[in-house]
Amino acid sequence: MKQELEQAIATVCKNVFNHDGSVVLTHPDPQFGDYATNIALQIAKQLGKNPREVAQAIQENISHTEIKSVTIAGPGFINISLSNDALWKLANVGAAQVFEGQIVVTEYSDPNPFKVLHAGHFYTSIVGDSISNLLELAGAEVHRVNFGGDVGLHVGKTLWAIIRKLGGEYPEKLEEVDPNLRSEWMASAYVEGTNAYEDNEDAKQAIIILNKQVYAIHQHDDRDSNVARIYWTCRQWSYDYFNEFYSRIGSGFERYYPESDTAGIGLKTVQDHTGTVFHESNGAVVFKGEEFGLHTRVFVNGEGLPTYETKDVGLIIKKQQDYQFDRSVIITGSEQLQYMSVVLKAVEQFAPELARATTHITHGLVKLQGGVKMSSRKGNILRAVDILEYAAQASSKVSGNNEDWVVLGAVKYAFLRQRIGGDIIYDPSESVSMNGNSGPYLQYAHARARSILSKVGAFEPSSGEYDPSERDLVQKLSTYSDILNQAVMDLLPSHICTYLYELSQVFNRFYENNHVANDPREQLRASLVLRYADTLAHGLRVLGITAPEKM
Repeated sequence: MKQELEQAIATVCKNVFNHDGSVVLTHPDPQFGDYATNIALQIAKQLGKNPREVAQAIQENISHTEIKSVTIAGPGFINISLSNDALWKLANVGAAQVFEGQIVVTEYSDPNPFKVLHAGHFYTSIVGDSISNLLELAGAEVHRVNFGGDVGLHVGKTLWAIIRKLGGEYPEKLEEVDPNLRSEWMASAYVEGTNAYEDNEDAKQAIIILNKQVYAIHQHDDRDSNVARIYWTCRQWSYDYFNEFYSRIGSGFERYYPESDTAGIGLKTVQDHTGTVFHESNGAVVFKGEEFGLHTRVFVNGEGLPTYETKDVGLIIKKQQDYQFDRSVIITGSEQLQYMSVVLKAVEQFAPELARATTHITHGLVKLQGGVKMSSRKGNILRAVDILEYAAQASSKVSGNNEDWVVLGAVKYAFLRQRIGGDIIYDPSESVSMNGNSGPYLQYAHARARSILSKVGAFEPSSGEYDPSERDLVQKLSTYSDILNQAVMDLLPSHICTYLYELSQVFNRFYENNHVANDPREQLRASLVLRYADTLAHGLRVLGITAPEKM
């Protein structure tokens, strides 16, 4: 309907003023109407006319069955109020199918095997799930994938320390590791190996040899040597640990892409374009980013091994081969921004269509309030499970309810309500509050609405003549589709969070002044409460948050 009205006004502007520009409708303060436009001011400036006279001419010529009234405010703003039936129709509309028929691959979380999941992985999992939900709402066929480094120097460092912990290359001793502590055991090995690499030259050389050996394990599909058995067992431990945590938070991926699967195709691609896109430099192969306002990065090191950059090149190509995507969305920490800019610029030189189809979204660090930057190398990281534990403790103190769906709702909403980009400061107590802009507050709001409806008899949802507070509620409900569409286009779940909280505030004002059950207007008001509850539930589902019937 919004597009219909914009086109209707644009037609008037063309007929009356020979103006060919587009018309954009926005949502003003509800007291002024349901839609507003400043098109009269734009035309007046171009033609040197009085904007109110232009607005009046447009007002006199607008004709649409869904318009109740057209008024002019200030210097020439045009405000439009819709009929009650039109508002009710808008309150039942979903997201526009702007991605219908398109295949989209979303890649996020991306933890490395042999390391522990930290708060950043938790954050990108939540954001990635919600963005994937938005794309699916808009008609896309979405494939959620995960990329991690199962080869590389960090693996060599970890294996070196694991072998020391086992007293040598004794894979059978892995059975002695407590199954509940495997991820932490490997994480401590990574810290030990990293410190040794930096402080001990003999350890450094041994780690370099192990790093090459891991590549050889993959090259020859070695499953039998002692080092290979240790490697494959610990890698599987990592994936089991990842899957368990993702299941716990309601996330999941249809495919893991280990770097061992992308390194080969990436290396061949770089080699095929060495001399044109890539260039040899001091025994390595680099991409000269300075030519594009970026910086030079190494794609093949002096040992002839592919770097992270080359593995990412291979990943982009592999995803296209596997899915033939129309769009690829990658979500990482902001420290990867310049890195990915170079990788995508390199890909653009030989496969411009893949670079154009790729969107890279970045976010800042996740910290506790008053926290410090985390480092898995130093071992002082904020783990993903720490976030859940802090939230559960805070929820027990605030409401006495630390059920998983409440804790998850609190954490997810606390992360998603913040615009993607900057650092995320997580405050456990604020996230579980029942009285503010929080996940549990909105969960309670939904349960409260369902409780109201349980006291109402059977009714047929319908519109009618609204009093002011009723109309305020249905007007707010009517904007949900626009918010969904904006969230889809911006890939920003925070738009949904802001809307749901504002909607709950409008409902509170409505319910403070109106009875529902056993009231002469019960049928109409119950219809509004039902639409409100359904909208809350829908928005919470987009965010990956449970909408409970009771609390």
